[in-house]
Amino acid sequence: MRKALRPATYLLLVILALTLLPKLSLAATLPSIQVGLTETDDPKQMATIIEILLVFTVLSMAPALLLMTTSFTRLVVVFSFLKNAMGTQQMPPSQVLIALSLFLSLFIMTPVFSKINTAAVQPYMAEKIGLEEAFQEALKPMREFMFKHTRQKDLGLFLSFAKLEKPQNKDEIPTSVLIPSFMISELKTAFQIGFILFLPFLVIDMVVASVLLSMGMMMLPPVMVSLPFKLLLFVLVDGWYLIVGSLVKSFGV
Repeated sequence: MRKALRPATYLLLVILALTLLPKLSLAATLPSIQVGLTETDDPKQMATIIEILLVFTVLSMAPALLLMTTSFTRLVVVFSFLKNAMGTQQMPPSQVLIALSLFLSLFIMTPVFSKINTAAVQPYMAEKIGLEEAFQEALKPMREFMFKHTRQKDLGLFLSFAKLEKPQNKDEIPTSVLIPSFMISELKTAFQIGFILFLPFLVIDMVVASVLLSMGMMMLPPVMVSLPFKLLLFVLVDGWYLIVGSLVKSFGV
């Protein structure tokens, strides 16, 4: 009997699918698709069909896995803090910020995906390694990326929750422990960046509120007056260039 796939295997199935789909879309010819039930004596054909069905099933987990294992969490949280700090209600739209976070995540994760393609996808397509070995090889770059941005304190927290002995090296840390540790480390980093983003806009709010109070204009909302000054400050310092550049550099790109 075949062994059940571990949670990490489902993650790697998604990575494998995301790596293969662009290559399939660039093919010169498209295969014909036939739906039906036919008898076959070839076990390899049956195994291939099952693998394809499994890959497309796991694709439904792609959004959650994208949030958990890439740079997306830090990016989208920082952009949300920026929107709240500026005080803009609908600009930029949430869809734009999510799309920006997604494409920046793909840019940041390109070296990791390239390693996965070289070490796992291409050898598997060339039938040099099996499916299980390809999963293990693809998991290594992802784990390396997550370890690089995970605090030891967070790892220790989830190791204690899992009641595991102190590992001797990184290879002994389960992926099920690494992923939540990576997520809370990313959230802390995002909140630290968000705090720094709030400071200059908070100063503008305080100055505007003090000026309005001294002029006796207590009924005028300070937000209405401070918003143009916030936008002016953001444009003058080229805010998107500074923020996006700092975020990308924070991942060592």
